[in-house]
Amino acid sequence: MLANFAAMTELTKKMCWELISINKDKINGVGVATYKKPTSNECYKSRSEQQPPICADSDDPNASWKVPLEACMHTAPEDTTQRGSQWPEQWPARLEKPPFWLSSSQTGVYGKAAPDDFSADYEHWKRVVTKSYLNGLGINWASVRNVMDMKAVYGGFAAALRDLKVWVMNVVPIDSPDTLAIIYERGLFGIYHDWCESFSTYPRSYDLVHADHLLSKLKQRCNLTAVVAEVDRVLRPEGKLIVRDDAKTVQEVEAMVKAMKWEVHMTYSKGKEGLLSVQKSIWRPEDVQTLTYAIAA
Repeated sequence: MLANFAAMTELTKKMCWELISINKDKINGVGVATYKKPTSNECYKSRSEQQPPICADSDDPNASWKVPLEACMHTAPEDTTQRGSQWPEQWPARLEKPPFWLSSSQTGVYGKAAPDDFSADYEHWKRVVTKSYLNGLGINWASVRNVMDMKAVYGGFAAALRDLKVWVMNVVPIDSPDTLAIIYERGLFGIYHDWCESFSTYPRSYDLVHADHLLSKLKQRCNLTAVVAEVDRVLRPEGKLIVRDDAKTVQEVEAMVKAMKWEVHMTYSKGKEGLLSVQKSIWRPEDVQTLTYAIAA
């Protein structure tokens, strides 16, 4: 143990980390060392031995999905407009305001200037949650504790639920614009995921799953039945599913969940758009073949 700590101390010193404190847990005696990463590049530049090395300029510090690990360090951002150069605002201001590094010269996900896109998305979800979701979908929100937004974009849906006692996992699909940094900057939880694969979570983990204009896009590259079965896996019995999508996809999902004996609270379509609110039942098939046949029928 002492040898490991000595090696850790040597490495963190080379990395310019500052040792803040060393404590020992009073109950189990486990030692805890707290370090602080530098906020400037002065120490990096003054090192006598450049090990670990500074990453090449071509190594994007913001890339985080399926990126091979490199034994190098990124320099601290020095430009005040650069992401990571300033602390976000205090909660809840950070939840409601666009991050300082979103520039009006950037185009947002929906086509407006990025800060305006962010604000419009937040206003949209506040309106939808207040005027539709809280009272119009047949959902008892007092029974909802944790929520998954399968296509979170800026995290506007989660932000609109702020006054409820819920915890939200914001998922950014891998084939969608990379907005995870914005979600984190708002003080929200988030993760990347490919919805053509299983989601890394314990079965029956969520009380409510929300899918906004995601499933119709997924149909183009993976089996929609498999995606619905995955939603069934992560939802607790009597958990809720809200689907907003084109009317045809909503009808397909409704047929699938009815085959699994789910209860339809509300289904609505206008023009090409549809909305579905359903609740998972405690019914389970006698065998896998029964479930497969039921969903595919």
